[in-house]
Amino acid sequence: MPRFFTLSQAEKLLPQVESAIREAIVRKEEYDQAEAEWQGFSQRIMVQGGMQVDRSRLLEQKNRRESAALLVKNSIERVHEFGCVVKDLDIGLIDFPTLLNGQEVYLCWKLGESGIQFWHGLHEGFRGRKAIDDEFLTHHQGELPN
Repeated sequence: MPRFFTLSQAEKLLPQVESAIREAIVRKEEYDQAEAEWQGFSQRIMVQGGMQVDRSRLLEQKNRRESAALLVKNSIERVHEFGCVVKDLDIGLIDFPTLLNGQEVYLCWKLGESGIQFWHGLHEGFRGRKAIDDEFLTHHQGELPN
């Protein structure tokens, strides 16, 4: 069962979520670089056919790429442990499950925004974001009653 946030709970969690998503973005950049180097190395081996392969370099490149992938995975899991959903790592887009009129929707926050100012339905995504207004605040329950 997903955790549902009130707007104030999600806002209080933002500094920790922001820190975690920034770390995940850095880790992804490191992975992307390692992947590009791996692809370049693999391409050179294919093009040069009979070249002498530096096995230690090949293993080093492979290990670097795999290590970077694991760090990205761990960083994303850290964000998920808060109860949030990473929607787009490249731009730091995070959703917080919440309830509106008894229906699950998402509070939506993007890295660089000063706070949570938008929400959207489960299937609307970033393009369907709507401003949090008085009507939303009136009908927003956040947590399920115990």
